[in-house]
Amino acid sequence: MSISCDFLGASDTVTGSLTLVKIHQKKYLVDCGQFQGPKDIRDRNWSRFPFDPKEIDAVFVTHAHLDHIGRLPLLCKEGFQGPIYLSPGSADLGRIILLDSAHLEEEFARYANETGYSNHKPALPLFTISDAETAISQFKILPRDRWHFVDDRLSVKLRRAGHIVGSSLVQLQMKCDDSGKSKTMTFSGDLGRPESLTLKPPHHLEPCDFLVLEATYGNRLHPRSPFLDELATIINDVAKSGGVLVIPAFAVGRSQDIIYAIKHLEVEKKIPHLPVTLDSPMANSATEIFLRHDEDQKALSAFQGHSSFFPSRFEATTNADESMLLCMRDGPMIVISASGMLSGGRILHHLKARLPHPENHVLFCGYQAEGTKGRFLQEHQQERSIRVHHREVPIEAKVSTLDAFSAHADYEEILAWLRPMKSEKITIILNHGAPESQSSLAERIHSELGFDVILSSEKSHLDL
Repeated sequence: MSISCDFLGASDTVTGSLTLVKIHQKKYLVDCGQFQGPKDIRDRNWSRFPFDPKEIDAVFVTHAHLDHIGRLPLLCKEGFQGPIYLSPGSADLGRIILLDSAHLEEEFARYANETGYSNHKPALPLFTISDAETAISQFKILPRDRWHFVDDRLSVKLRRAGHIVGSSLVQLQMKCDDSGKSKTMTFSGDLGRPESLTLKPPHHLEPCDFLVLEATYGNRLHPRSPFLDELATIINDVAKSGGVLVIPAFAVGRSQDIIYAIKHLEVEKKIPHLPVTLDSPMANSATEIFLRHDEDQKALSAFQGHSSFFPSRFEATTNADESMLLCMRDGPMIVISASGMLSGGRILHHLKARLPHPENHVLFCGYQAEGTKGRFLQEHQQERSIRVHHREVPIEAKVSTLDAFSAHADYEEILAWLRPMKSEKITIILNHGAPESQSSLAERIHSELGFDVILSSEKSHLDL
């Protein structure tokens, strides 16, 4: 009887997570995410799955970011009819993320057909709202922290991963043969940090035979500087200049961290009480979900009641007209908007309005993938302009980055999470990282903790 693993996404990059686990005659997926970043990476989303979706028995979701769930509608469109197992928080976030993504896909296709922008005739969405609704209908919610029977060969348990609301370590207990022997394989998904602003830390690693571990920050450390003080300095500078602080932020996770950080600085009397506007329908919905799931978040323990989570002059836009009016308002004020990498959304209108003026400030608080407008603005802020909506926008505003908001554990935090299991015999497989990040982390894990380490960037098929 055989057990094997095929790493079909995120094996040489940080997006497109997709792992095929075969247990005897059964086939399961852990995550089914979209590729994101430069066009040559995004184009992988249009490739056929290297398996027949009709033959997949179930999918297990680590968390609801698009790079982990974004191809679920496509999987269902091509014939998958089984259950999609995920935590309550991931189910809530997954619904809004998949429907929003489908809406954008349909809008992009419509725009391309109207303008002749695409080489494809007609341009088609990767998946439709109907496809997303089909995937959502196959969600099967699993409470965390206990074993769930899947079939006679497999049980699953979810543990808190501390990355975003609902994020989970996925533990698969697989029967090897009829004698009752079993092997356990744990998938970290995206592993959170021990000292997050708003989320509880990852659950401790439990004994397992195999650990599939992310390596996003396998060769990097997050700043240990007092980043809240740095944020306070930037806010105070904007208050004095009368400008607008524009913060591009991921709708899920990062927006909630920033809202909480501003509230914290207000309470500590380190900043004035400026108007703070969240201009992102997705982020508004994600914030409501965040406040509902106290099993993951710790921020509300610092304040009494949901209303006190928000800065004193907080507001959220409710429609596109309010968003456009916001672009015309005078500062000082703070605007938080999506997308976090400037790849689309309302943030682009704020850039057009605010970048040409030196009293304003654009602050990045998250990873900017290669090939995105966010990465360009980070690395080329001395350039005269950036292209937004088919025209050149002058760059006169200040541009800064605060890396400490990252929701991914760095290599020291990963090593600390692994260290209590040092005496256990665990084979670690690294994925969700560039090859150089995987190899650097592998060397540290092996030399400091003695675990055997396999790189998915070098070995995409593994017999267990």
